[in-house]
Amino acid sequence: MSDPARHDSIRAVHWRENHLRLLDQRLLPMQEIFIDCRNADDVARAIKDLAVRGAPAIGIAAAWGVVLAAQALRANSVAIDATGLEPVLVQLNATRPTAVNLAWALRRMRAALVNSSDPLSALTGEAAAIQNEDLAANRHMGELGASLLPQHCGVLTHCNTGSLATAGFGTALGVIRAGVAAGKITQVYAGETRPWQQGARLTMWELVRDGIPAKLIADSAASHLMKTGAVQWVIVGADRIAANGDTANKIGTYQLAIAARYHGIKFMVVAPSSTVDMDTTDGDAIDIELRDSTELLHTAGQRSVVEGGEAWNPVFDVTPAALIDAIVTERGIIHGPNNQSMRAMFADKNSADLETSVAVAKGRA
Repeated sequence: MSDPARHDSIRAVHWRENHLRLLDQRLLPMQEIFIDCRNADDVARAIKDLAVRGAPAIGIAAAWGVVLAAQALRANSVAIDATGLEPVLVQLNATRPTAVNLAWALRRMRAALVNSSDPLSALTGEAAAIQNEDLAANRHMGELGASLLPQHCGVLTHCNTGSLATAGFGTALGVIRAGVAAGKITQVYAGETRPWQQGARLTMWELVRDGIPAKLIADSAASHLMKTGAVQWVIVGADRIAANGDTANKIGTYQLAIAARYHGIKFMVVAPSSTVDMDTTDGDAIDIELRDSTELLHTAGQRSVVEGGEAWNPVFDVTPAALIDAIVTERGIIHGPNNQSMRAMFADKNSADLETSVAVAKGRA
């Protein structure tokens, strides 16, 4: 495989010793502006307002938010302990309910405090480990997912799963980067992803910036595109994967899976094992975030729907495991996910699981 690093030039989350710098994804692609978060409130607001988004990136940002809170306690000569940090942990955890990486990262930060003689150093080291491990896992998942692709492949992706949504390289977009580097992918199609246009604004920005052949399609054009034979794989990310393989991802993913199955097109989910929630039995138990209806009723800040019109705005849906051909994590590939295959790979994962989850990926960063 040729070097995928030539298609990997973007980093959106930067730790700066006493503040967290985030590329404001609300302004892309027109403006590339970084915002500086100097306390945990700033980080919580950035997550809630989608300045930073993508399940892994949210978890990473939240971890650094805990470090900022700990720095503030030290500056005020207050002991850094679980009691003092608990309000911040609760605040950060409440910002986005669907993405399980957020709670997973915060559990790791809680655990870092246990029996630590230097809690600030322990928290800083843990946040850095979460970020570094994510990048290593993404690169390994890229290799694994690309191994499933045929030569001369067209792929369709949804939302943004690239460097903007992670520590770098990306999950589903990491597979695409690796597939392009290997000479397997000849064309990438990106759905626009209403209502926040993450595909149009963010994924296309990443693909064009890194020299990957890309075409944007309207979300409603996906089935027609599949019918033409231009696509052999749909590759998406995940915000939560249940114990039976049901997968929550950006709204619109479910209908892509249905259309792919009808047209005989393979469907791949790519996510780190931190996204797997073995305590959630199936997709029906996943909390689906509903956002303000104004996101649908307005375009570019201007109302585009008649006054009095109402909207329903779920931002995730659940794709049943039966429609998924492969789930790729850094632990390996699950073909045809179900309760048995998920348990075989993730039997050690539960609500108390604080593993780093990247054993196979270490050394690849």
